[in-house]
Amino acid sequence: MSTVHVRKIKRIAINTGGGDAPGLNAVIRAVTLCARRRGWEVVGLRNGYGSLLGMAPVMKLNHDAVLGIAALGGTILGTTNKGNPFETHVTYKGRKRLAADVIAENFKKMQLDGLIAIGGDGSMRISHQLMQRGIPIIGVPKTIDNDMGCTYRTFGFDTAVQTATEAIDKLHSTAAAHERIFVVEVMGRYAGWIALHSGLSGSCNVILIPEIPFTLDAICRHLLDRKKRGRSHSIVCVAEGSHPQGQGMFYRGGKEKGREQRLGGIAEWLAGEIQRNTQLETRWLVLGHLQRGGSPSTYDRLLALRYGAAAVRLAAEGLWGHMVSFQPPVMGHVLLEDVIRQSKCVSPYEDTVLTGREMGMCFGDEIKPHVRNSHPTAKDKTAKTGNRSVV
Repeated sequence: MSTVHVRKIKRIAINTGGGDAPGLNAVIRAVTLCARRRGWEVVGLRNGYGSLLGMAPVMKLNHDAVLGIAALGGTILGTTNKGNPFETHVTYKGRKRLAADVIAENFKKMQLDGLIAIGGDGSMRISHQLMQRGIPIIGVPKTIDNDMGCTYRTFGFDTAVQTATEAIDKLHSTAAAHERIFVVEVMGRYAGWIALHSGLSGSCNVILIPEIPFTLDAICRHLLDRKKRGRSHSIVCVAEGSHPQGQGMFYRGGKEKGREQRLGGIAEWLAGEIQRNTQLETRWLVLGHLQRGGSPSTYDRLLALRYGAAAVRLAAEGLWGHMVSFQPPVMGHVLLEDVIRQSKCVSPYEDTVLTGREMGMCFGDEIKPHVRNSHPTAKDKTAKTGNRSVV
């Protein structure tokens, strides 16, 4: 549901949800400064919707509160990826209630005219549902995985790729010194954008992404062939959601209510299998939350500021129920209900993948890049992975 309702705005809120990403503070700064110039009061909700659940006071946002924060990683408001308010209950004023009901009630009590919600696909789904409870929301897409549908690029991705690439660059020298294979695990549950971009930029020899299930035989043959050709070391870059053909993803621990199951273990397993099958010394490394941390790159900083300013423009125009959408060179908007229906995954035939194949990199499958006419026609280039599109 979208609402075009232009009315006088006096007070808006902003929150950050899901995993943190470099650039969140830049969005907060842009929203605050742009809204204040329009005469609006701005408050920050702490830890997702915590301030509307009685868990923490709101943060008053003014020029002093956002001074110099665009260069900072993390988020001054805090965030959480636990407890979907439509799946969890809280004890509020002595009664156990659905968290979403408490959020809607307190939103009205605080006399807020709208909310700028910054988050990933899960946060956008929650935002769409809260719209049905009467909360006017503008969404700002955020994910280092760059897998949000309906927008070209999300802030945080560029910084995460830079961090991963720098780590891979450092591994080349130690791998060469000891003549080892290194398996580097980067983030990417359903989409392999980080692995693809950092793996290609970091001159990895094998790149594994969720969209292209792999076989151990293909990987081991490639690594042994490199050894025969006198290549003393190899680097394998694998997204955390990658998996062998016919098998599922690797998980650590059980499923927690209100959040996705934690991935982990693919690099450790793969390193063991490679060493067992090739007799080549293999080590593994998980970059983990290093990819989320640190100061945002110049690109991400500017992109985040543009997202924040665009969100305030949409609010001023009364375009509640929309998400800011970056369609270069402009910032547009798209309905939240359209955003939650799709995600952006890597096509096995996209240009960056083809570049890697033609340079001799292995993607864990049997496709021969030199075979002419092996690529699909335009009508065949869209595939489905669950409810996630690859285009």
